[in-house]
Amino acid sequence: MWQGTCAVGRSVRAAWQGPGRERDLVVQSLKAAGAALIAWAVAGVWLDDPMALMAPWVALVLVQATVYSSIRQAAQLFAAICVGALVASAAQALTDDNTGALMVSLPVLMLIGNWYRFGGQGIYTATTAVFVLASGTAVSASAVGHRVGQAALGAAIGVAVNAFVLPPIHLRDVRENLAALAREAGDVLHSVADDLRQAEWDAQTTTGWSSGAARLQRRLKALESARSWSQESLRLTYGPLRALRRAPAPVPPEEEDQRWSRVTGNITALTRTLAVAADEHRTPAPPQGAVLDLYARLLKLIGDSCHAEAGLRLGESAESGPEEATEATMEELHRRLQEGLREHAGQEAARTAVLGTLLLQAENLWADIVPKPRQQ
Repeated sequence: MWQGTCAVGRSVRAAWQGPGRERDLVVQSLKAAGAALIAWAVAGVWLDDPMALMAPWVALVLVQATVYSSIRQAAQLFAAICVGALVASAAQALTDDNTGALMVSLPVLMLIGNWYRFGGQGIYTATTAVFVLASGTAVSASAVGHRVGQAALGAAIGVAVNAFVLPPIHLRDVRENLAALAREAGDVLHSVADDLRQAEWDAQTTTGWSSGAARLQRRLKALESARSWSQESLRLTYGPLRALRRAPAPVPPEEEDQRWSRVTGNITALTRTLAVAADEHRTPAPPQGAVLDLYARLLKLIGDSCHAEAGLRLGESAESGPEEATEATMEELHRRLQEGLREHAGQEAARTAVLGTLLLQAENLWADIVPKPRQQ
């Protein structure tokens, strides 16, 4: 209970302080409520329609996350309402009883609602029938046409409000997810580096690293979803916004998603290698001594670069950036690790294999992470 209250408080504070997902959610919620109120004012107050419920209901549903999805779902919803109203009318004419009409129409409409063309709006075939038959008014061709007209009015108002009042653009979500992915990657690398410097680390320690890598995989999926939303949010809106000189700033290219996908994969492989090496029932053994400390320093350096890029993504001025992780430092660590690899090769094959794998994964991480910030 207390954690939920704190989460709500943080969301409210974030929405108040500045742009972000929380404020976007507030804006969309207020737009949906506003669209419903406008539809009610037009249908119920101005037109004095006794069956005005349909218009605000449809308007409320159609203020979606993007303008394109609003229009697509408006077409699906309108078709579902038409089907529901027609089937309910036919059932009422056949049975001459509202209860009997519900018994006849609802099973049919629930099956029809599963048709893929309706998308997520198929359920409204059945709910429309319930509205039509439970209202107590006689079902006639004029009444059905009236309700369909109210649905069309509500759809027009909902789509118009979503399209012309602060149209939702989800480009910020891509930047925020990229920044969060870079920051969390740096956190995992710092955690691994700090634990490797300890005198002892075991399978329980590697479980924490694996959990961090799993969080990176979930963040990567969130980035993919945000990229999809950003592309859809520009459909039908970019041209008008550009004409009004309000075109949004471009998002980072999709190559950035691919780059951080490789980074996430390498971190996952790195933590898996360490987990296998820490398992006393497995043959591979972790490296020991000074070479392990060198490797931890290298991971710390790469983690610093991740944090620096996360700050740049969010427009922050990083106190320490990748410029401080000089090429000379990298080459020196790499040279000393290669020497350690040769020393291990003359002692024990199992530790040599693990160290070589870890070194390769660190080199892959460095190649993907460091050059990009330097070009910026």
